[in-house]
Amino acid sequence: MSASVLDVPDVRTAGSVSHADGVHLDRVSRTFSTARGSRGVLRDVNLEVPSGEVVAVVGPSGCGKSTLLRLLGGLDKPTTGSISVGGTAVTDTDARTAVAFQEPRLLGWRTLAENVALGLPRCSRGSRSHQGRARVQELLHLVGLSHASEQKPREVSGGMAQRASLARALARNPEVLLLDEPFGALDALTRLRMQELLLDIHAAQPTTVVLVTHDVEEALFLADRVLLLRSLDADESVGSIAREIAVPGQRPRDRADHALTELRSELLQGLGVDTHHRTNPSEETR
Repeated sequence: MSASVLDVPDVRTAGSVSHADGVHLDRVSRTFSTARGSRGVLRDVNLEVPSGEVVAVVGPSGCGKSTLLRLLGGLDKPTTGSISVGGTAVTDTDARTAVAFQEPRLLGWRTLAENVALGLPRCSRGSRSHQGRARVQELLHLVGLSHASEQKPREVSGGMAQRASLARALARNPEVLLLDEPFGALDALTRLRMQELLLDIHAAQPTTVVLVTHDVEEALFLADRVLLLRSLDADESVGSIAREIAVPGQRPRDRADHALTELRSELLQGLGVDTHHRTNPSEETR
């Protein structure tokens, strides 16, 4: 098993993948106006995500990870460049995409089933819609919540609430699922279980997934590719994507695989994290 690590050039290269399906970003940049002037968050992002692929995005705080998801979901607009899903431009909030956040954001007065139903297309939400009810039950079964369908969010664990959030995001059969640190607030064991669940969901319903995470191991375990974003500086010739890594092997992967361990070290170094313990200089003189 071999790893493929690619340095992304600052100029656009021609992709071999048609963007008739999946996600396509063409020279996307996002700049915000502040009291001190313009602040660039994303610059010259060129990306192809084929239909059904899982792409993880990592990078330091403030490098534009969540901004990228907002742009993909039509919740924000790029300052320059264009974004398309399935060959059609994203210009506003887009029904072809669905978002799951770090917090479940469930309505406390509704049952889990009712919360999941909120993600259905409007034509399927009515209480008389047999198709809508069947879809909700299918999703609750998919995420292992059939037994808790009538419970309220306050009556279930954080992991169960997050599973309901994922089911709600999948309710409209989105072409693209956008995940913004969806497991970041969970304890370590529940987080591992949720990662396994996401793989099961993707195997059953292989939608395109773009995942933002601060967890390098999570990115390598879940994704086909990992994008490392950089914080922007004054050099406008440098784009936001610092590195693109093709993750070797098929899912589900062995978390202890040596190739993943090597990639983990490379990603951490790219994030400015020293993976080797340094001896305290004062201890060396003793």
